[in-house]
Amino acid sequence: MIIVMRQGCTEDHVQDVAQRLESLGYLVTRIVGVEKTILGAVGGEEYAKVDSIDQLRALEWVEDVLLITKPFKLVAKESRPGPTLIDLGDGVVIGGDDIVVMAGPCTVENEAQLFMTAERVAKAGATVLRGGAYKPCTSPYSYQGMGVPGLKLLAEAAKQFNLKVITEVMDPRKVDLVCEYADILQVGTRNMQNYDLLREVGLARKAVMLKRGMSAKYEEWLLAAEYIAAGGNERIMLCERGIRTFETATRNTIDITAIPVIKGLSHLPVILDPSQGTGKRDLVFPLCRAGIAAGADGLIIEVHPNPDHAIKDGSQSVTIEQFEEMMEPFDRVAQAVDRRIAKRPVSA
Repeated sequence: MIIVMRQGCTEDHVQDVAQRLESLGYLVTRIVGVEKTILGAVGGEEYAKVDSIDQLRALEWVEDVLLITKPFKLVAKESRPGPTLIDLGDGVVIGGDDIVVMAGPCTVENEAQLFMTAERVAKAGATVLRGGAYKPCTSPYSYQGMGVPGLKLLAEAAKQFNLKVITEVMDPRKVDLVCEYADILQVGTRNMQNYDLLREVGLARKAVMLKRGMSAKYEEWLLAAEYIAAGGNERIMLCERGIRTFETATRNTIDITAIPVIKGLSHLPVILDPSQGTGKRDLVFPLCRAGIAAGADGLIIEVHPNPDHAIKDGSQSVTIEQFEEMMEPFDRVAQAVDRRIAKRPVSA
C-alpha cells in the first residue's frame, strides 16, 4: 500500500506511521518529495491490511491510503488462469461458451402453474428452472411464499422436465434445507451483505448466484462474493439485476456496463436479470439481447402462464408464449458474438 502524508507533517508523524506498519509486518520505504512524504509498504498479513487502512486514514497527519492490489483476492481475475466453470451436471455448465437460460415464475403458486411453466420453458430451451419458495417482501403482510411445499414442487418439476433448480435462500438456518432441493442457491439483493448468510453458503459447496445489492458498487459486490469464496465455495456466479437510481421510468436501472467490467475484474460468470432489473415485461427482450451482446454467461427470466393474475411481480413476468418467441432471436445474437444458447433435450 501507499501512504500519503499531509503537507507539513513532522518527522515524528512519519516515524509513527512507519512504526505502525512495521509492527504489522510491512517493509516500509520512504519517498521524500518537495511538498509531501510518501511511505510505501509491502508485505503484511491480509487480515491486518484491511483494518490497518482504516486506522491509518483516521490519523490527522495522513492524507490518503492507496491499495496497490485489489481488496478481493480469491474472486479476482488474476487468481486463476481462466474463467470459472460451474458444472451443474447433466451437461449444464455455466461460464463456458454456452449461455444458460434460467426461466420460471417469480413465485411458486401451485402445482399446475409451476408444472405448466416448467414444461414449456424446457421445451423452448431453458436448462434451469427458477422459482421462489421463500420470498423477501418489503411489507410483512405480503405473500411470503409456500416454503417447503414450494421447494418440493420445484424439485419434482425439475426432475420431470430435466431441468436444474435455482431458488432463493434468505436464512442461514435454512441453507441446508434449501440445498436438499436446489442446484443453485440464490442470494438476493437485500441479502448481498448479509455476512452470516454469505458465510453459510460458502460452507455449503452448492453453486451460488449472488445478486448485486440495489446500491452496491462493483467492489462491494465482489467483496461479498469473497466472503463466499473465503468459506471454501468458489462455485459463484454474479447477477446484475439493476441498481437504484433517480430514474423512475423503470423499477431499477440495468447496468449493462457491469457485465464487461466485472468480467475484467473477476473470473466468475455473470448472469443478467432483466425482469427484476426493469420491472416491465416489454423491456425483458431487448435487455436480454443487450446482455448477451455484452458478454453475459446466462439470463434469468420470470415467466408466468398468466402474468396479469400472478400473486407477485406479474408486471415484470413474460408470458410463456413471449418466452418461446424470444429464444430463437437470443440464439442469433449469441452466434453473432461467437457463442450459443445452451440447450438439451427434455427427458421422456
